[in-house]
Amino acid sequence: MEKKVGVGLIGSQFISTIHAEALKRVADAEILAVMSPTPGNAKSFAEKFNIPNHFTDLEEMLAMDELDMIVIGAPNYLHCDITLKIAEAGKHVVVEKPLCMNLEEADRMIEACKKANVKLMYAEELCFTPKYVRLKGLLDEGALGRPVLFKQLEKHDGPHSDHFWDVERSGGGVTMDMGCHGIQFFRWLHPGVPIKSVYAQMSTTVHQAKTKGDDNAIVIMEFEDGVVAMMEESWTKLGGMDDRAEIHGSEGVAYADVLQGNSILTYSNKGVGYAVEKAGNTVGWSFTMYEEMWNYGFPQEFEHFVDCVKNDKQPLVTGEDGKAVLEVIFAAYESAGTGRKVELPFKTDAEKPIRLWKK
Repeated sequence: MEKKVGVGLIGSQFISTIHAEALKRVADAEILAVMSPTPGNAKSFAEKFNIPNHFTDLEEMLAMDELDMIVIGAPNYLHCDITLKIAEAGKHVVVEKPLCMNLEEADRMIEACKKANVKLMYAEELCFTPKYVRLKGLLDEGALGRPVLFKQLEKHDGPHSDHFWDVERSGGGVTMDMGCHGIQFFRWLHPGVPIKSVYAQMSTTVHQAKTKGDDNAIVIMEFEDGVVAMMEESWTKLGGMDDRAEIHGSEGVAYADVLQGNSILTYSNKGVGYAVEKAGNTVGWSFTMYEEMWNYGFPQEFEHFVDCVKNDKQPLVTGEDGKAVLEVIFAAYESAGTGRKVELPFKTDAEKPIRLWKK
């Protein structure tokens, strides 16, 4: 029988649960170990997902020869150090967003993985979300003409993990947490064209008692060819998650809502290629999804990463992409802090994006 890709998970909370559920649907993957420094967490996680090995010590897990790929679901401030240790152990790395805390850490991670000849893969699920994949397909096939404006928003009432409220451990607020989704989404829609400027407005409007970080943000980016992208990110929206995107083009417009309906509302002067789409609790009003895991693209994302490891392919989303996203995030916090548009490339020695907003 052909060997499966052996996977180790770091973390035992919300995002690691998603990783485990997604990987269970990937035929070529086998989760062999989970690690969490909190006593008892890895053990209970392993029992829940029928994982044969659990650890509280990272080095002990990395000593397993059977592991090919490690998925990091730890807090942001730990991403760099953990990645360096994984690379040194000769394992491929999947890092949850954001890539790390700053640009210097990003360079160290990229260099360490290159030196060890292992893949550094950046977990941006919006590049695999079926409805957004189809949305990009409309643009790529010419149905919408030349791109003019991209829009994306992601809003809910706050992060699942406590460390995101603490800017010392997370690096920033909602822009650091969810803005990275929108930035890479725009870069994926418009590949090969650099972002030349960033303008941002940020505020802490509802969660002042919980965080010094931003809980609302509007960020406007301009690509070198004049295409404009605007994202809205919020931790203040009640009633469940809201995740939507738009592409406005010279020949049409398309609206995609991940959580409502099973179609993209599209108008095109040119006509659209036929495709059959299959689309995959909070108190009070909410949107209940079916096949949520698939609808957000997590199994597809991990199927891709496992395939990259197994067949030595180039990942769709890499450490370099993660660094490029982080550069835009730093520029956004600089813009919000100064009230000015910030030009890219943007270089900074700031250890965390939040330092540029609240100086």
